[in-house]
Amino acid sequence: MNRDSRKIVHVFVGLLLVVLAPLVSADEHVLDARDIVRQSDEQMRGASSYSVATMNIIRPDWTRSMTMKSWTKGQDLSLVLVTAPAKDKGSASLKRYKEMWNWIPSIERVIKIAPSMLSQSWMGSDFTNDDLINQSSIVVDYDHQLMGQAAIDGDNSYIIDALAKPDAPVVWNKVRLWISTTSFLQRRVEFYDEFDELVNILETSQIQELGGRMLATKMAMYPVDKPGQRTELITHEAQFDFDIEDSFFSQQQMKALRD
Repeated sequence: MNRDSRKIVHVFVGLLLVVLAPLVSADEHVLDARDIVRQSDEQMRGASSYSVATMNIIRPDWTRSMTMKSWTKGQDLSLVLVTAPAKDKGSASLKRYKEMWNWIPSIERVIKIAPSMLSQSWMGSDFTNDDLINQSSIVVDYDHQLMGQAAIDGDNSYIIDALAKPDAPVVWNKVRLWISTTSFLQRRVEFYDEFDELVNILETSQIQELGGRMLATKMAMYPVDKPGQRTELITHEAQFDFDIEDSFFSQQQMKALRD
């Protein structure tokens, strides 16, 4: 190959690298497991969020329902208020950075949620304190591995294993997530204990627009060793990305909130 030919090849290769570099970077960005989980968390909650939902606790021989309102800001602040039935009305749960509390109005007492209490049922449901109050933990307290892709209800989804970091204050040793490749919504989540045994399965459905973004408005949690038992969380209203002060997420506010 003469000198002129080599120059042409070098120029061609250089141009090809310039053209392909953004595509390679974009592909790597899409396939980064932690970034997929972070985008999923942001899709569900935004910079701030407010929602109104009904929780149906379903057992083989009875069903109990409650309604609630919840607020979040970033990954560190969340507040859940029970608005019905009357016997539970005013009960609230607060997360502020690494600390969490429950307010029980019937006994006018604030109970701090110690790490040992994260695995306890929230209000008698199949959701734990960790699942409902400490949701953003999946982003910061786990390492993430992309395992492949699969369809959930026709929705192509990334399969990601989230493995608990050493000494992380979490309930689940491993969480396997199916996250939509288009909407970044969580379509299925499996929760594993420290023995790598499957404990709970979360399935989502009824995807529709609320508050200007797509949401899975129905979430159902199934304990695998309790046939006929589940808890449904159905979202009716949602707002996102509004201004809310950090001071809203306080024990004083938790006690003062009313329907």
